[in-house]
Amino acid sequence: MSIPNEALQKVLQEIETQAILSQQQLSVVKSQIASKQRDSRLLQLTEAELNSLPPSTKVYEGVGKMFVHEETSKVKQRLETERNGLEEDVKGLKKKQNYLETTFTNASDHMNRILNRS
Repeated sequence: MSIPNEALQKVLQEIETQAILSQQQLSVVKSQIASKQRDSRLLQLTEAELNSLPPSTKVYEGVGKMFVHEETSKVKQRLETERNGLEEDVKGLKKKQNYLETTFTNASDHMNRILNRS
């Protein structure tokens, strides 16, 4: 059973579009992962600095254009919460990255099979 050239060309074009879209989304996801990992590392460094300070040290947080005195324990708790949120975001982005890589690989394989068959 032979597939007409027009139908074959249309299928090939759809698969190619899907592969290109997956590749573009994959590059966006990779940059998002890198950004979140940088932010997480920055939070870890800030936590390490706070842990090295004596408990009596005054800590200030920036709020808009001013700085507000904050308890060290509250700052540490906020940093930990933010870091955990970033780690969850990275996990979700890695799942999306895996999906997009699989989609791209499958689309490429389908295109190769179609081209080798004709």
